[in-house]
Amino acid sequence: MCGRFALFTPLERLAAQVGASVPDSNLRPRYNVAPGTWIAVMYQASENEQPIIDEMWWGYRPRWAKSTGSQPINARVETVATNAYFKSAFSKHRCLIPADGWYEWIKDSKPKQPHYICRKDREPLFFAGLFAERDDGSMGCAIVTEPGRGRAAEVHDRMPLILDDDSLKHWLAPDITDRETIRSLVRHINANLVEHWAVSTAVNKPAEGQGEELINPA
Repeated sequence: MCGRFALFTPLERLAAQVGASVPDSNLRPRYNVAPGTWIAVMYQASENEQPIIDEMWWGYRPRWAKSTGSQPINARVETVATNAYFKSAFSKHRCLIPADGWYEWIKDSKPKQPHYICRKDREPLFFAGLFAERDDGSMGCAIVTEPGRGRAAEVHDRMPLILDDDSLKHWLAPDITDRETIRSLVRHINANLVEHWAVSTAVNKPAEGQGEELINPA
């Protein structure tokens, strides 16, 4: 799964990688992004429009589910194209969620021991995501996950679906709606690019810890 991440690369640099525009935003560097908050998301509204970076609520719930519907933060890549809750978004409303790294916890550790997972070269990551309009009119999103690979699997059996650079524009393209076409055009990054290390348990309480020291080795 992916339930916490960090984003501190300037939005302008991220936008340049996909030719996106950056509207005025109050988004600032964050080292402990938690679900149920506003996060930076890249999406393309139509084939003829430029991708943009905007804020979305990290919690996916399509309008038709109304306020009583579940609000998942992740969607499994194995079923996202066929699951009734996600399949429309997979076809028409895909997005990218930029991050510099994410956190996972060693199973059964006491206290819960977080690890920070990122690229060895410290380049930013682009998580595959889905979005939908919520019943209150805002946009909500979920991060697509896949089975853990490479060193990330040492910490958790799931990880975000991280797209390689050549896949970014294809994933955003609203005119590409066919499931098999999407699968043929989109690739995840090489698992050998990723590493991890133990960090402070201050990560466990996002309300108390947001500084850059959170990603330092414990």
